[in-house]
Amino acid sequence: MEYIDYYKILGVDKGASTEDIKKAYRKLARKYHPDVNPNNKEAHKKFQEVNEANEVLSDPEKRKKYDQYGKDWKHAEEFEKVKQQRQRQYSGEGTEFFGGNESNFSDFFESLFGGAGTKRSRSQTRFRGQDYEAELHLGLSEAYTTHQKTLTIDGKNVRITIPAGVENGQRIRLKGYGAQGMNGGPNGDLYITLVIEDDPQFKRLGNDLYADAEIDLYTAVLGGETTIKTLSGKIKLKVPAGTQNDTKTRIKGKGFPVYKRDGEFGDFYITYKVKIPTNLSEKEKQLFTELSKLR
Repeated sequence: MEYIDYYKILGVDKGASTEDIKKAYRKLARKYHPDVNPNNKEAHKKFQEVNEANEVLSDPEKRKKYDQYGKDWKHAEEFEKVKQQRQRQYSGEGTEFFGGNESNFSDFFESLFGGAGTKRSRSQTRFRGQDYEAELHLGLSEAYTTHQKTLTIDGKNVRITIPAGVENGQRIRLKGYGAQGMNGGPNGDLYITLVIEDDPQFKRLGNDLYADAEIDLYTAVLGGETTIKTLSGKIKLKVPAGTQNDTKTRIKGKGFPVYKRDGEFGDFYITYKVKIPTNLSEKEKQLFTELSKLR
């Protein structure tokens, strides 16, 4: 496995604090977000790398393993176990290490410690199963709420929970749902990349939502109310008199839920589109003419 420098990906040094890592992640996530870079495969790849780096470095336990074992940090527990077995052997304990059940260690550990066991031990080497990669497509309204999905993996139905606020391109891991291990080795994992489809009415940027709202000319001129649709239902908005076309207004807390932070939402930005009446009657034309003379 090639070494991936997560610190370099986020642009921080190894002594960076948790807050430094969080700030760097947020900055890069906004920069490479798929919604900001549509149809840009390179930006999509960068976004996935940034998410992966943040997933490891923002978790104290994972970061500790990564700092100690580098590219092999996922095998830290197995590494420690074999290390202890080797230490027992060198101290005179565990004399059956090369001939008994305790010889079940992989080529990865053999290369780290140097040398290999007997022919018998090699035949009993445990191998971890291969990881699987898959995509799960969601609508924007599905990503808005926490819900369950049932996946079929190797003929078995597996129910998973998708938390509200997941990002397009985000990866989730199902431990042990990859290929079966050999000689009693652990199964691989299943990594699912979430693909959130474009919505015809709403546009999402981070935790904020954007949409257009059509109002008639009379409401724009005189003011009034209009009903708009949000992902959580319909709401009424007051339209000030004299509202111009493309006027924007913000509705605080009506945007997208913040991932794994219950009760927190982004904002909802509405752009008013003034609909000009067509097919006017003669009477309407006359009234508009009179209005134009008054102005």
